[in-house]
Amino acid sequence: MRILVVDDSITMRRIIVNNLKSAGFTDVVQAANGVEALSQMNGVELVLTDWNMPVMDGLTLVKEIRASAAFGNVPIVMITTEGAREEVLEALRSGVNDYIVKPFPKQVLIEKVQSMSRG
Repeated sequence: MRILVVDDSITMRRIIVNNLKSAGFTDVVQAANGVEALSQMNGVELVLTDWNMPVMDGLTLVKEIRASAAFGNVPIVMITTEGAREEVLEALRSGVNDYIVKPFPKQVLIEKVQSMSRG
């Protein structure tokens, strides 16, 4: 399963990638913002994206992916510090399949990724 990790923080990307690799998910590509992410969507089967990023934020990225004929059905998990109820609902309305609030336990990330890979 090819996973795209999108976050402007290289440290956060490294944490997520290491967590994924320890659970056996080794086909992982990375992007620092939504524009970079869109250019790397070929073959991606799951997107893990931050909300707050420069150039193109995660919510805009979600809307772009959902509007795409080629990638519109790719599952998306938002991983962000934005944890208010209204923000979670906005992300879900925009098309995310699941939501993780930072900081998160490794097991929460792994369980959500595994559920998307079975979905």
